[in-house]
This record gives sequence, structure tokens and C-alpha cells, in this order.
Amino acid sequence: MKIWQASNGELRRVLEGHVFDVNCCRFFPSGLVVLSGGMDAQLKIWSAEDASCVVTFKGHKGGILDTAIVDRGRNVVSGSRDGTARLWDCGRSACLGVIADCGSSINGVAVGAADNSINLGSPEQMPSEREVGTESKMLLLAREDKKLQCLGLQSRQPVFLFVGSDAFNCCTFLSGFLLLAGTQDGNIYQLDVRSPRVPVQVIHRSGAPVLSLLSFRDGFIASQGDGSCFIVQQDLDYLIELTGADCDPVYKVATWEKQIYTCCRDGLVRRYQLSDL
Repeated sequence: MKIWQASNGELRRVLEGHVFDVNCCRFFPSGLVVLSGGMDAQLKIWSAEDASCVVTFKGHKGGILDTAIVDRGRNVVSGSRDGTARLWDCGRSACLGVIADCGSSINGVAVGAADNSINLGSPEQMPSEREVGTESKMLLLAREDKKLQCLGLQSRQPVFLFVGSDAFNCCTFLSGFLLLAGTQDGNIYQLDVRSPRVPVQVIHRSGAPVLSLLSFRDGFIASQGDGSCFIVQQDLDYLIELTGADCDPVYKVATWEKQIYTCCRDGLVRRYQLSDL
């Protein structure tokens, strides 16, 4: 992994220690620490200041495909090809539990605060005191077996299970009850957790896999396997296209204030500067 100075593209740090591919990485809220997951089934925490690996979590039996940070980051969640989602205690580098074991690769995970109207159920056992910030949180799992699963993060109880048109690749929360999930055949499902049987809407622009979804302002950004990347604003009837990737898949989108970053199979990280929309 490489940490770049965003303003000028200068390389600041190289984080080395994973074996094989690094599938996902994100900053903790502090901005000083990085969480990564790799095909070596390891989850690692790094110092962005000196590039040292401070913690390695072991326990998954397959590559880690996505992670989520709970609140300020005392706990994190990982989703793996081994079909499990796990909750980890960063301070003690220990697994606090297998939140879900679904027998199918978990391609994407998201954690969100639940609206008061949503019943998340009660935990069967008293949660560990090492669990911090899991109360009233939902965990969303985008699964390879065409299922989108939502459960209470602390309770481990099911909230809903939605069956889509193809494998789910990615998911994100838009609010305390609205969420998005993208499939391998190009569908973006918008669901309401309070009545998840019928989607609020399904957006389909092409048959290319939806690879990344991100809440942005009052809408979202999506990227697909055909190189398309676009912003959907809830109150506008048009899209904003982020061009430049040609036909190479855009794997991931990230934002910081008015800047949008994309990473593409062509080996480039692109930065887009948004004017006031």
C-alpha cells in the first residue's frame, strides 16, 4: 500500500507486510492509522506516520475482501471469502466473535447507525465489555450467493435477507434506514430497512459489475467494471459523469470534502475537483 500526499501526488509512505494482494484499506477516523485486509487472510493496522504494522489479526481462513470501522475505531469488522464476518478488538488484537457465517463469500460490509424505528433484536449473551460502539448499529453484508444480509451488530440477530439478481459486490448506508447495494450484473438496489421486500428503486445503467458505492452529499457515487463512474444527486434528474478511465474497471471511489478519488485497473489514481453543484 502507498500513502500519497493528496495535494501534489508525492509518495509519503509504503506499507509492506501483506503476502499476495491487498484487497481493501481505509484510514481510521483519526487519519493517523490505516486498516487493511488481504488475500493472506490477515487484517493489519498500520501507523501512517512511520509505516509500521502495529497489529495483525489472524483467524479468517480465506482472503479478506472488505472492512468497516465501528465508531471511533476501538472495534472493526471484516468480511472474508471464508463466508464469515468477524468483529475485532483493536486494543487487544483479538476476535470478539463471528457475527455471521453464511457459507458464501462476503464481498462487501458496511456498518451504520440504525433509525430508532428499526428493531435490531437483543443479544442472546451479554456482550463483551471490549465491544465499544456496537449498540444500535446495523451490519450489512454483500454476499456472493446473490443475498444481501442485514443484522444487528451487537445483537447478532437478523434484520432482513434480500435476494438480488446476481452476486452482490458492494454495499453502503445512506441514512439510518436507507441503503444501497450493487450487483455483478449492473443493478444498484436502493432499499428501506423498514420495508426491505420491495426496493425503493433499482438503477441500471449497464450490465457491467457495480464495484463501488459511496454515500456523497444527498446522493451517492457509483463505479462499474466498464470504467464508468458517476454521481447521482437525489434532487437532480441528471448524473455527473467522472470520465477518464476508458474501459478499465474503476475498483473504488473515495472522497474528501470536494475532492473525489478513483482507483482503476489501468494503474492510475485520479483526482476530481468538484465545484459547487
